[in-house]
Amino acid sequence: MLGEFIYNDRSHAGKVLAEYLMNHELHFPFILALPRGGLPVADEVAHFLKAPMDVLVVRKIGAPFNPEYGIGAISEDLVPLMSAESFFPTNHMEEDVKAIIQKEKKELSRRVQLFRHGRSLPDLKNRSVIVVDDGIATGVTAASAGKYLKSLGAKEVILAVPVGPRHLSDLVRSNFSEIICPFTPSGFSGVGNWYRDFRQVSDEDVMGVLDKYYPPHTGEFYEASK
Repeated sequence: MLGEFIYNDRSHAGKVLAEYLMNHELHFPFILALPRGGLPVADEVAHFLKAPMDVLVVRKIGAPFNPEYGIGAISEDLVPLMSAESFFPTNHMEEDVKAIIQKEKKELSRRVQLFRHGRSLPDLKNRSVIVVDDGIATGVTAASAGKYLKSLGAKEVILAVPVGPRHLSDLVRSNFSEIICPFTPSGFSGVGNWYRDFRQVSDEDVMGVLDKYYPPHTGEFYEASK
């Protein structure tokens, strides 16, 4: 990592990402952050683009033998998207995987209620939808988000992340109109390695960002000022 560029924190990454997006022709852009780490990044992007923002909940489906190894993901349509590149012995793990999917569906529903308080996503037809996270590794969760948003009829679905590997799977690329990633370091080894401050983002941090856009007890969007 010696001599490589590194972000100070997620806010810094969001400012850099916003500069790249400013050069794109976007049609009524709407920013959707992937929680939790994507919220501070998306906050900066939405501010610079003067665009509305909300959260889109996606959950990774971890392998039974290693929860950190994503074999798929599930978005708000609750339809699992499994990675064809993941190999595991399905014969004796099928029931385990089904149990994991059910658990993630419950957690996804809990987070949607917590973060959006029953708010539905707006009509995304004929809009440029920008999915923002703090980085991308395997990309299966991002792919699940992109597939879901395309099904809602968005004009284009763009994945915007500050850092990621130089080569992404066909699963990721096929579910986005474009992928914007300013920093693709050689020897990419996990998103957190490219931030000086990569502290965990809590549910309270997520709500703190969203409350600027959707004041409590109103559910109405307003453009947050800084």
